[in-house]
Amino acid sequence: MTNLLLMNTNRKRFTFALACFLAVPIVSGYAAEARCLTPAEAQAVVGGGGVQRLGAIARAVGGEIVDAQLCEGGGGLVYRLAVMRDGGRVENVIVDARSGQRLR
Repeated sequence: MTNLLLMNTNRKRFTFALACFLAVPIVSGYAAEARCLTPAEAQAVVGGGGVQRLGAIARAVGGEIVDAQLCEGGGGLVYRLAVMRDGGRVENVIVDARSGQRLR
């Protein structure tokens, strides 16, 4: 039983690490030189009500967000997300940060 739990934990860690690695090229379809906000900048924008909170965005996209960046793009702010779906598949998703509408 202990071995089974250890294998399951290691598998989850591996899946998470792989998802983070795969999230790096998240920019396809948007200008690669688009500037992403620093954590402090993103916190200020979210705290000021300029964009939707990531929790609301997470409910809209489904799955588990394993990486998120708030970036300038498309004339406004977008969330660049790596979302883990059932079965461990990671999908790159771009969401308008103000409306919560999925762009890609």
